[in-house]
Amino acid sequence: MGTDVDRLAEVRERFASSEFHRTLLGARLERVAPGEVDVSLQVDARHLNLTGTLHGGLIATLADTATGLALRTTLEGGTTSLTSSLSVTFLRPGRPGRVTAKGRVVKRGTRFGYAEADVVDGEGRLLARAAATFTVMPEPAA
Repeated sequence: MGTDVDRLAEVRERFASSEFHRTLLGARLERVAPGEVDVSLQVDARHLNLTGTLHGGLIATLADTATGLALRTTLEGGTTSLTSSLSVTFLRPGRPGRVTAKGRVVKRGTRFGYAEADVVDGEGRLLARAAATFTVMPEPAA
């Protein structure tokens, strides 16, 4: 089983190698700590919906990423997780500028995990709150 330092490094490496997160989405991994991960996005015109505000799907994607990676920092060696459910409550429209999802683990068991994320704008205003459940399972064989 790896150490906390190993798990944090593994989360950083996985994010750095993710074309989806870095290239397509343009997200950045801002902070990684045991049970906590912050993921940010510099919102510009390509991230806006038809009404000119940050697309809710991107808010949900940031929240899913932050909660999933936060849970990953707490997993035992040889295990992985999959998002089982994600619920997002939108509280304020997002605008161009920096948006950050701050994920934190609330409960991690051997088969189940629960995490939450606050999505805030550059001024610290709460845009959305998300709750996610995860299935924890053995890592598939290579």
